[in-house]
Amino acid sequence: MVYLIDASVFIFRAWHSLPPELQDAEGNPTQALYGFACFLGDLIERRSPRYLAAVFDECDSGSFRHALYPPYKANREPAPAALRRQFGLCREFCRHLGVAEFASPQFEADDLIGTLAARCRAEGLAVTVVSRDKDLAQLVGERDVYWDYAGDTEYRYHEIAGRFGAAPERMADYLALRGDSVDNVPGVPGVGHKTAAALMRLYGSLDELYAQPERAASLPLRGAASLPQRLRAHRDAAYRARALTRIACDAPLPVCGADLRRVAPDLGAIGAFCDRHRFGTLLRRQAGRIHAVP
Repeated sequence: MVYLIDASVFIFRAWHSLPPELQDAEGNPTQALYGFACFLGDLIERRSPRYLAAVFDECDSGSFRHALYPPYKANREPAPAALRRQFGLCREFCRHLGVAEFASPQFEADDLIGTLAARCRAEGLAVTVVSRDKDLAQLVGERDVYWDYAGDTEYRYHEIAGRFGAAPERMADYLALRGDSVDNVPGVPGVGHKTAAALMRLYGSLDELYAQPERAASLPLRGAASLPQRLRAHRDAAYRARALTRIACDAPLPVCGADLRRVAPDLGAIGAFCDRHRFGTLLRRQAGRIHAVP
């Protein structure tokens, strides 16, 4: 099993939940770094994964999605400089702990996770996606797991539709229809979670839907009679949205499954890292308990 961590989720969670009084000797905030480091150590102690990678977002406005639709994620406030600084330190801590880490200025973390998942499956390895982001549910295959670590809940392939609204292979189409306000992706007006889920149960894909949109009028939903007309009127927008919501699994990463094998922590480097950032003994002790898996 390969564990692929959507690192940003846990960094932002620590940034908002831990006290800003956590600072290094120069007064720089370190709460996101400390929270992420504790999470990563805890995960390794719980599962002792042989293959593990942490994937970070470094792509602000230069991805193919921004080129396709400039307002993509334009509703988001830029991360504060103090938080951006900690992303780089989280990557450094991964390396000290013996964990592979990845980021790209052209591809989002979702695309890197999708690419790593595809590479690992091609080598016969199952995947556990560690995240709370619904978008990543589309990557779950029949042997895979979606692990909501913060909620301490795992979902397998057949449970994804009940949790997120559509089966993994239909998730990008489902999100295209309902839209995704978090990423500023408009869907079909008047199509929300319930209608998009019903459409994905009736049709196997967006392509099948637009081959016979009139069938949507038969759905037992309020306003179903006008649904085919709305779908036709916003066909181009729906396909554009799918291009935004579909995760790319072909990013140019020169890696294979073996490159994700976890190695033993560098205890000396971790000790110096903790000294530099005024961390106590918890992370040092935790690192001392972690060993590489043969």
